This record gives sequence, structure tokens and C-alpha cells, in this order.
Amino acid sequence: MSINFSVLPDVTPDENAITILNVRAYVIKSNETETNTGGSADYHSQVDGHWIFGTDKWPIANPMSLYEKYKSRRSTWGIDAIGSVIVEIELTNGIKGVGISIGGQPACFIIENHFSRFLEGQDPLNVEYLWDLMWRSSINYGRKGLTIQAISAVDLALWDCAGKLRNEPVYKLLGGKTKNSLPCYATCYDPLAAKKLGFKGAKFPLPYGPADGDAGMKRNIQRIKEIREAVGDDFPLMIDCYMSLTVGYTLELLELIKPYNIKWLEEHLPPDQYDGYAQVKKQNPSKTLLTCGEHEYTRWGFKLLLDKNCVDLLQPDVTWCGGITEARRIVALASAYDVSIIPHGSSIYSYHLQYAFPNLPMGEFIFLSPNGDSISPSFGQLFDDEPLPIDGWIHLDPYKPGFGVTLNRKNLYRPYPRDNQSK
Repeated sequence: MSINFSVLPDVTPDENAITILNVRAYVIKSNETETNTGGSADYHSQVDGHWIFGTDKWPIANPMSLYEKYKSRRSTWGIDAIGSVIVEIELTNGIKGVGISIGGQPACFIIENHFSRFLEGQDPLNVEYLWDLMWRSSINYGRKGLTIQAISAVDLALWDCAGKLRNEPVYKLLGGKTKNSLPCYATCYDPLAAKKLGFKGAKFPLPYGPADGDAGMKRNIQRIKEIREAVGDDFPLMIDCYMSLTVGYTLELLELIKPYNIKWLEEHLPPDQYDGYAQVKKQNPSKTLLTCGEHEYTRWGFKLLLDKNCVDLLQPDVTWCGGITEARRIVALASAYDVSIIPHGSSIYSYHLQYAFPNLPMGEFIFLSPNGDSISPSFGQLFDDEPLPIDGWIHLDPYKPGFGVTLNRKNLYRPYPRDNQSK
């Protein structure tokens, strides 16, 4: 029996409230500009030859690796095809908040032509209400993927506005800090470089998958052995499989990597193979932890992972999974299962979440320099003042409101401006 006795009336801003004047969605003005400026929000919009696509010596195993034409470089099949979306929300008092994700022009269209109707004229502090409107109104075509990435970008812009309205960092709005600084591991091509730069561990991509047979497995183990010997016995190492393996291949790999003290194996199966993840975890022959969640969306997807006992650790991307509003629900859900969360990438947006909750013990920093051996901003030139790790630690400025960064507007283009709105 339903407990609802009436339809809820419209939510209206309080008298004299500062409200949302304008919602604008941008892309980088050209693909060439996006790649030449370091990728912006899309980690994979990079120049040719970048390590993140794979190299001649060591490719990167991925879901397309079974096709010879698309095997050698992830860029050949379009891992970088969509590009960034940048949302700017302007309030009636002139404050502007910024949120970013992947989604490119398709996400811009959704935001400008659908979600804007629920946002403009509303109180930006009503984040739960606004998130629910965007979610419910797009269920028929959304629920995962690009639509949730679009919601994420809007939600992050709302939280940036909220912090600036309150003149506080977002982590203080979430409950204050649970740590004074955030330790980080590096995702990179050269873990030894990460160790020398002070990072607390390093993750590297698995080169080969099931289609490469026994020879590919031998080369995987060769690569893992070389890296372990380079960094020494005690430096934490993790392996990213990027949705490329099968249950049987993963179990064999877990057996073979036992001598190399691998901390975790990440995203070994495609994201919808929940039963497969559960089987691997149940039969895991090693002490290596099992992780995934980078390509999962909303609390419902993460609840499946937890209910089915799929993983030891969750890795939502805050810019993809539904923004801060949904990420904090995922964090609360995971805490009930005593499962820690280490978000995938997402830089400043993850850092504030990680500062605020105790079950987020460390951060990921992706080396986006072409050779994968040095520090550069996660969002390329999109922000003028993105915080970077120092000796493997991120420090957030308690006096910078919102997410604490300043948008560089130089290369932005608004593909779907609406009537009476400037570009």
C-alpha cells in the first residue's frame, strides 16, 4: 500500500533567494584544440603517440582487443570520440559554478534542451530535488552512460555554486574534513617514475587479453615481473584490465601474479557481468584485491556490485556516476558493507569527496604527460589553478570556495545556445 496521499506541489525558491539565471553547456572548440591542450575532461583526448592509447611495445588490453584492426591503439576505435562537456551555471547574483564530464555535443544537447527547464529559476541549493528531476525525466532514455554523465556535470556545477554561495569549500558542505591531506597513487606507464615522485603506489595497464592466447599471457607476466623488479618488493602495484578479460582468464592471471605482490586487479570484466565478478571473487586464488566501478553508474549499479559480493573495493568516477549528490549516496551505501572507495580519477571533484568521508582512504592521479612519467593537470588547460600532488599528497585550500578552481574560458564553444542567451 502506498503511503503517498497527494501529489507533491511545486518546489519554489524561498523569498529573496538567489536562483539559477542561466545554464550553459560547452565543448572544447575543436578536437584538435582538445588534444593539444591536454584532454580537458576526457582523459583520452590526447595527441598521437600518448602512452594512454598503448605503445608498440606494450599495448593496452581493452574490449576491442580481439579485433586485429583495433588492437594496437585504443584511439583506433574511438576511445576519444565523445570529448568533454563543461557546464556553467550562472546565478542571479553573478556567481558561476562549473562542472565537467565526458559527453561532448550530445550531452550539451540534453542539458540545454531538456535539463535546463528544471534548473533555471530554481534555488541551486536544492541539489537533491534538482537531481531527482533530471533523473526521473530521463529514465526513458538514460539510467547509465552519457545521460548520467550529463547529470553529473550539472550536479557538480550546482555544488560549485553552493560552495561559492556559502563561501566554503565543497568538502565543508559535505560534513567537513576527515583528513588534512590526501595520499595518492599514480596511474601511469612507468611506476618507477611514480615512486620517485613520492606517490604511494602505482597502477599500470595490462597489455594483453584472452585473444592473445598463451603468448599474450607470458608477455603480461613478463611486463609485471619487469615492473616489480624496477620498483622493488614493497612499493604497492596495481593492474588495470579495462574491461578486457573473461572469468577463466582472470582466475589464471590471479594465480600467475601471486609472486609479484599485486595490491589489486581492476575492472577485469565488462561492467555488466555481475555474476562473473562474483565468481572471480569467490574463486580468487590469491591475496590480490578485486576492484571495479569506473564504468558503473548511480547507486543502483553499485548496490548490485555490493549485494552480489563482486569486489573488495569500489571505484566510481565522480564526474560520471551522477556527481557529488549521487557519489555521497554510493559512499554511504558502501560504508554499510564495510567496503572502501577509491574513486577513479576526477581530480578536484573526487578530492573534496575524499576529504569529507573516512571510507575514501586515498586518491588516484593519472599521469597525462605523453610519456606517462611526469605530473600534469588532470583537466589539461581547462582550469587555471587545478591543485597537483606534491610528494604524492593533495592539499586543498580551506579558503577557496566551491571546488576551488577557475575556469579557463579561452577554448570553449557552446553548440546549442537557446533564445535570448549569449554564447
